[in-house]
Amino acid sequence: MTATDSAGSDSAATPPEYSPRLYNADLAPATERKWGAFSIFNVWTSDVHSLYGYFLAASLFLVAGNTFKFLIGIGVGSLIIYWLMTLIGKAGVRTGVPYPVLARASFGTFGANVPALVRAVVATFWYGAQTSAAAGAVVAFLVRYDGPKDLHETTRLFDHSGLEVLCYLGVWAAQLLIISKGMETVRRFQDFAGPAVWLMMLILAIALSVEAGVLSFSVDMPSGDLATLAKSATGLDVSPGSLAAIAAIAATWVTYFAALFLNFGDFARFTPDEKALKKGNIWGLPVNLILFSLVAAITTAAASKVYGEVILEPAVISAKFDSAFLVLLAALTFAVATLGINVVANFVSPAFDFANVAPKYVTFRRGGLIAAVIALLLYPLHPWDNAPSFVNAIGSTMGPLFGVIVVDYYLIRKAQLNVPALYQEHGEFRFQGGWNIRAFAAAAVGSVFSSILPVYGPSGYGTNLGPYSWFIGVAVAGVLYFALSGGRSPLTARTAETEAPEATKA
Repeated sequence: MTATDSAGSDSAATPPEYSPRLYNADLAPATERKWGAFSIFNVWTSDVHSLYGYFLAASLFLVAGNTFKFLIGIGVGSLIIYWLMTLIGKAGVRTGVPYPVLARASFGTFGANVPALVRAVVATFWYGAQTSAAAGAVVAFLVRYDGPKDLHETTRLFDHSGLEVLCYLGVWAAQLLIISKGMETVRRFQDFAGPAVWLMMLILAIALSVEAGVLSFSVDMPSGDLATLAKSATGLDVSPGSLAAIAAIAATWVTYFAALFLNFGDFARFTPDEKALKKGNIWGLPVNLILFSLVAAITTAAASKVYGEVILEPAVISAKFDSAFLVLLAALTFAVATLGINVVANFVSPAFDFANVAPKYVTFRRGGLIAAVIALLLYPLHPWDNAPSFVNAIGSTMGPLFGVIVVDYYLIRKAQLNVPALYQEHGEFRFQGGWNIRAFAAAAVGSVFSSILPVYGPSGYGTNLGPYSWFIGVAVAGVLYFALSGGRSPLTARTAETEAPEATKA
């Protein structure tokens, strides 16, 4: 892929009409497009088939109370995810540009660095979280043996055991090896990683169901205890099985993908056409997500019967197997799967986002290295321990940005975008010195409703509307941005500082 396979090269010449402050080969519109429907499908298998994806699904299963209600909530959420991802994916296919470059159309040529850095920060947090989860799967296998077990129990470093630190460093280094080969290697790796964890999940579900002697679709617990456990696992204060619970499941499931709603175009831009995009999204989102969630629910229910307790972490479940071979297989599979989501969801975005800040100096690979180093520095703090609450917190910050970008592209510009001007300092997207104040005002107000009020507002707001913070942020910011722009392209709504080139359909 021309745009990204050149990552790491500082010699690519900048076209004379483009500014070196806005352009390098990695940020240029994609020319070679090799990501077919199968690769897009595996973007989603790699994204959700991780230890955190399972943990979130298993936690939401407790909120539902039984598998049938759980699948209703997950099904509704998955359909919403499919529609939104296809919406932003089409922009990637039509323009061929990565997320931070697309954001220039709404936030300004230099203002786009703000939403880019917000997305990059989120990705680095998740990069550390997923690396830690993968390392935990390896630890779960190694502590079966006396030497590693002794290291795990007697040595402490950075608020972790010595074994945990060594495994984290090993997984962290393995990811860098994959990443250093460029986007085509990313595609090949995720085409393997996604299906691999599917196989392991099925082995877990079948093995536990056989041992339990029944195919179970619920956890046998008193309703009060189930409600307490569900709240502690998810932060959702709802009665398990209620209509409010099903709605909260759907909203939380959508919010889990909040970061990729912004930068799915980073992958979609490499697909040959919208047909391939839709086909990959259909199989990878509603079909795959519902089936994966079903397997997670069955596994959680069966494990509760076999071990007499509710276990939400698949690595902990697999570590209880008597067979060392199965435990090793599970550890390797979960580690590979988690590498998959990190490479796909948490490396590609910051690689482009950091490159967007200083294209002349930061390439795709250098941007990814920055993210990896930050994740390494965050490890002693482990800010990712409470996954569902973390999902809602970071997701709410993404909503206003998504609302502005989508409204700008589809409602204001009618999917008509002057792509060359995205790389010009004094072109159509200069606005106020490279910043579109309207976009920032709308996003700021949206963030009040999505990020501040749920935490610092009236108690009823956070309790009742907390799961919907992302949706509220999207709506408030999008509507306000449309109103501030007068429903027209900001260029036509003001006196242009320079004459803009004729818009071309993208």
